Amino acid sequence: MAVENNKLTALDVMRDAPVIPVIVLNDVKHAVPLARALVAGGIRMLEVTLRTPQALECIEAIARDVPDAVAGAGTIRSAADAQASALAGAKFGVSPGYTRAVGKACHDLGLPLLPGVATGGEIMMAQEDGYTELKFFPALQAGGLPMLKAWQGPFGDVTFCPTGGIHAGNAAEFLALSNVACVGGSWIVPTDAIQGGNWALIEQLARAASQLPR
Repeated sequence: MAVENNKLTALDVMRDAPVIPVIVLNDVKHAVPLARALVAGGIRMLEVTLRTPQALECIEAIARDVPDAVAGAGTIRSAADAQASALAGAKFGVSPGYTRAVGKACHDLGLPLLPGVATGGEIMMAQEDGYTELKFFPALQAGGLPMLKAWQGPFGDVTFCPTGGIHAGNAAEFLALSNVACVGGSWIVPTDAIQGGNWALIEQLARAASQLPR
């Protein structure tokens, strides 16, 4: 799918591949080879979580050195996080929850955002602010498949990316739902493979994930 990065929408991010990898990086030297392995396996939208001191530098390295990847920032919890992520080169953002401050900051920055929601009230607040592509988090703990099915009625105009407890064994069940465009997960970027530089394994996992039916 050819999408100009500066014209990227949240729906573009969700539709690009069945899985958005949830990436935790502790060493900048791993960022570029990891991104290249994921892209080689068919996964371009990369959520680098702001859970480590190196995260922003990792986003910057991917944005600079892996042109076929689309670096995004996860765990955005404040306007400052959004601003720092955009400055580092992030092309989209993902948040674990939703606040109007985060929503406004991303809107003002032109940074497509997948806000995290876990309840009907949170969905309604995000929708009021113009967000209809949402991250359902933590998916399993917040109701999983039954909750997403229940939301198909009152929130039929919302598209979800369930994240949290999703793995190779249950991803297809979530992707089969009409209101799910993709899932988020860390199973294609296992920590031991990153630490050991096993990029071939990560490429293999990415390829399998990119071919999941939806």
